[in-house]
Amino acid sequence: MAHSASNKSVFPLFRWLWRDYLRPHKSTLALAVFFMAVEGSMLGFLSYMIQPMFDNVFVQKQGGALWWVGFGILAIFCVRAVSSAGQKILMTKVNQLSSAGMRSHLLRHLMTLDGGYHQINPPGQLIERVQSDVTVVNQIWTALLTGIGRDLIAVIVLFSVALSVDWRWTALALVGIPFLVLPSLLAQAYVRKRAGNARDLAGRMATRLDEVFHGINAIKLNALETYQSARYDALGAARVRAEVRAVSGQAAVPALIDIMTGVGFLGVLVFGGAEIIAGDKTIGQFMSFFTAMSLAFEPLRRLGLMSGQWQMAAASIERLQDILHEAPTLTSPATPLAAPQTAPAITLHDVALNYGDLPVLRGTSFTAAAGKTTALVGASGAGKSTIFNVLTRLVDPASGSVEIDGISNRDMALPTLRGLFSVVSQDAALFDETLRDNILLGRTGISDAALVSVLDAAHVSDFLGKMPAGLDSPAGPRGSNLSGGQRQRIAIARALLRDTPILLLDEATSALDTKSEAIVQNALQALSHGRTTLVIAHRLSTVRHAHSIVVMDQGRVVDQGTHDALLARGGIYADLYKLQFSQEKAQTP
Repeated sequence: MAHSASNKSVFPLFRWLWRDYLRPHKSTLALAVFFMAVEGSMLGFLSYMIQPMFDNVFVQKQGGALWWVGFGILAIFCVRAVSSAGQKILMTKVNQLSSAGMRSHLLRHLMTLDGGYHQINPPGQLIERVQSDVTVVNQIWTALLTGIGRDLIAVIVLFSVALSVDWRWTALALVGIPFLVLPSLLAQAYVRKRAGNARDLAGRMATRLDEVFHGINAIKLNALETYQSARYDALGAARVRAEVRAVSGQAAVPALIDIMTGVGFLGVLVFGGAEIIAGDKTIGQFMSFFTAMSLAFEPLRRLGLMSGQWQMAAASIERLQDILHEAPTLTSPATPLAAPQTAPAITLHDVALNYGDLPVLRGTSFTAAAGKTTALVGASGAGKSTIFNVLTRLVDPASGSVEIDGISNRDMALPTLRGLFSVVSQDAALFDETLRDNILLGRTGISDAALVSVLDAAHVSDFLGKMPAGLDSPAGPRGSNLSGGQRQRIAIARALLRDTPILLLDEATSALDTKSEAIVQNALQALSHGRTTLVIAHRLSTVRHAHSIVVMDQGRVVDQGTHDALLARGGIYADLYKLQFSQEKAQTP
């Protein structure tokens, strides 16, 4: 869903930002704005003090005025220093707290979205939104508040001083301002477009990095370093062009302010100079006016730059709105039913599911008996892994139903439903944390005895003594510090500790050598005891002892029975088994 970054769509986001993240810090923000106003107003007081400094001290040579003017200017700078430091510290604190809160909010929201959303939005793009886009949005609200609280106050006070000296001089100094309106509007539209391109390119660069680092071994083995570098360099060059163009448009407004200010100063100098020569104005008045307008110049430029900053932030705001307007389609029912407490029977009734235009499940029906092991076998693409996704509601079927002890899985709360399952797959998902953290996954209150029991049952204890820090050794990115068999055993220990009534095994031993496979198979047998277990396996020798084997072909169940019964009947299972047996026999020396 695309959203315009117009005021109508942007301000609700800032209302959300205020409601959830800034309002708890309203006292801190109020104090920061007070300091900003004090800091900005000090420039006006400084310009006001210029007139007595010239007229009373330098021209009339009043010795008494020297002291009060000097200490007055010193006090102005001291107050400005304290207020400037105070507002910067307070604003930084609130900015960092709101940034952290928004990133956490976005991450939690992204984790609620369906798998389909994450399939079409690569991780690099999402990382860029959570990290960089949040930074940009928080920079702009900070800049806006600072502009209002400090720079706008400074400009108002300085113009007030200038007006108190001579309103005609002030009008002359500002004569070029009306000519800034149209160029400013054109510059803003240009900046918004170029900034959007830059943010998109930043996301694509992050995606490219993510893919490179994930596939570093494949890149090395296929000598793709030059190819991947060239692709990344091309994106980098495009981003440089987009960023430079965006900043060029952003810098146009302050540049125009510079030119118009120069024109105004020329008019004041010609008109005001004549009045000073004629004796109608004093040098102190002119210097006070000149100082006020000169000091107003920099905050005025910052306010002009703010319009460009707003447009650059608009691209990030659009991207954040796209995320926040996404809603998960897989949700819990309004009145969820309780889940079974013991190992349940699982039944699929005529389940059909398409991925786009591709049919994956075509009226799939079977029953996995409670507390027993049921194996799913068939060629690649038969729909076996999709069944696991349907069971856990990572995806909902187009038709048919899934029942767990007679209760539809759609009638349970999602956390409750998924709390019934433990999953061990061939690609054990380990995090870049310690082995202990990967097993516990945030669980607390686990006794040492219970943990040791799990480690022994999963055969983790067999290799734990060889790890540098035992259970507190780092697993490495995606478990890179461990072998395939070790990663699988960590995943099994995690599943044992989770202690759920249903176990899903997806090719859990397919990538292992014979010795590791035997160890992992023993651990899996311990894990499946007393649980309803569904196993996906290509090597039929690993499932021959299953209580029931479901044979699938092109999304349909074509047969079901024990290993011996299926062999006796012939058909797809018997053909697959004979083929694998002959291949294994041929490979045996």
